[in-house]
Amino acid sequence: MRIFVAGGCGFIGSHYVRMLLERDHDVTVFDALTYRGLPENIDGLDVRFIQGDICDEDALDRAIPGHDAVVNFANFSFVDRSIRWPEEFVRTNVTGTATLVEAVRRLDVPKFLHVSTDEVYGSIESGAFTEHHPLEPSSPYSATKAAGDLYVRASHLTYGTPALITRSCNIFGPRQFPENVLPLFITNLIDGKSVPLYGDGLNVREWLYVPDVCDAIQTVLERGADGEIYNIGSGVERTNIDLTRDVLGILGLREDLIEYVEDRPGHDRRYALDWSKIRALGWKPTHEFSGALAETVDWYRENRSWWEPLRARMGT
Repeated sequence: MRIFVAGGCGFIGSHYVRMLLERDHDVTVFDALTYRGLPENIDGLDVRFIQGDICDEDALDRAIPGHDAVVNFANFSFVDRSIRWPEEFVRTNVTGTATLVEAVRRLDVPKFLHVSTDEVYGSIESGAFTEHHPLEPSSPYSATKAAGDLYVRASHLTYGTPALITRSCNIFGPRQFPENVLPLFITNLIDGKSVPLYGDGLNVREWLYVPDVCDAIQTVLERGADGEIYNIGSGVERTNIDLTRDVLGILGLREDLIEYVEDRPGHDRRYALDWSKIRALGWKPTHEFSGALAETVDWYRENRSWWEPLRARMGT
């Protein structure tokens, strides 16, 4: 299969590209190389690389023809940044997604998969979100992702665009940009710094190792039904304070390195996904959480040359 990966130099996208190559697919990476799109994430890989913006209709018309599928990872995805600069999130996550979907439709691409997030559902006190739960986003980031999802869904219903949507829980693993909570905390602690924990630390997230989410996305691309949405979960729920303690334990450090800070606006209390629908396609996670977290911490310990320049760019 010849697959066009938008946003393939980012965290999840670059892992997905590596998985595709291991499975003998032909891959084109299309990436605007914004601050989180890192060309070094695909260095040495046998891919066709095109620097381009998913808002650029002409660039898409030149790059997409001949592909069997388009998978969209291209987005701005850091909630804190969306609160400060919402406009760039609207441009990429809404306008860019719509432009990409229209190109897929115009060019008769057989398959389109849009990668989204559990954050579009908002917060849930108990139980788990199904794919039919109303969208109640709490941040500019999740609002723009919800808008992109709705456009993809509308394109399928209006035009028959062969589109699929995945919504995954929190993803972790190597090569995640160090402003996200886990790599931020890991690299802070490696450097002997404290870690800033929002609020009371009792916000709950569901966690999944990045190779598992890549496998889930490919499962949906190959076996999912057009027009459908698939949650990708793990069942592994951790409060933020327990997650922090997990990392401290791996590094052999004390809890006095935790610094409680003022909570951010619109901070959802708990996410949890019902992922029985994708289980019916034959997918389930294959990596155990604690072992995968230890592997991730080890990767950051061994790859300072990758993350240290990025932290300098962030001013941390």
